[in-house]
Amino acid sequence: MSEPKIKKREHRIVSPEEWTAARVRLLQEEKELTRRSDELARRRQELPWVRVDKSYRFETDEGRASLADLFQGRSQLLVYHFMFGPEYTAGCMSCSSIADSFNDVAIHLAHHDVMLWAVSRAPLAKLQGYKRRMGWTFPWASSFGDDFNFDFHASFTEEQQRQGGIEYNYQREPAWEVRSDEGMASRLEGTPVADNAAVTGTDVATYTRERPGMSAFALEDGTVYHTYSAYARGLDALWGMYQWLDRAPKGRNETGVWWRRHDEYEALEQNPDSCCQAGKSA
Repeated sequence: MSEPKIKKREHRIVSPEEWTAARVRLLQEEKELTRRSDELARRRQELPWVRVDKSYRFETDEGRASLADLFQGRSQLLVYHFMFGPEYTAGCMSCSSIADSFNDVAIHLAHHDVMLWAVSRAPLAKLQGYKRRMGWTFPWASSFGDDFNFDFHASFTEEQQRQGGIEYNYQREPAWEVRSDEGMASRLEGTPVADNAAVTGTDVATYTRERPGMSAFALEDGTVYHTYSAYARGLDALWGMYQWLDRAPKGRNETGVWWRRHDEYEALEQNPDSCCQAGKSA
């Protein structure tokens, strides 16, 4: 994986007065977007709930747990479907970037009646090893051998992939064909899906049978309810670095995959292609 090219943009140079006038005009649109975002948040909370009758079992640092156990005394549960399949040798690079913010966020949520967990299909020992490597402390459960990730449309079987049975982000995908960068749509140039697959130690087909997502649950009177799920670009707001980049002078300014796991940047500076191998040996 080579370093992507940086786009160059031209900008007008104006007086402070002209800049302030332009900024005030933009501010009105930002306020409109904020109000719209508040309205969407309210509508999310008004979605109907679905009772979860199926018994799911997870492996955690504290032992076997049910879905209700993950609430740990709270009434709300947020699950990030972290792309780390049983065949992966390291967690997805993009999910790793998103999860870098979980440590600090989780403690605040836990004190506001919300538990935040990551859940992946890789065996617990793999998750624990990778968690130590990344220096994370947020709770992470393994659903290895369980239907949880499949039922909430974050994992898929090889048969589903081959026969066009994948329903992701509320739409059905066509049957998968062996190509260099198929299986998950991307806004980036180049081969971002293949690049991400390489650093998890898998091929594109195996890599894309796992998908990123988040699901929300409520616990009332001992019953668990599914209240919300989001996938793909619906996770953008959870990806902290993009909220900052969207306010930087050059914005996201990206072509291909430019981010790495946080412990790989130093190696990248010394050898631009080294991070492709990092996932294979993790």
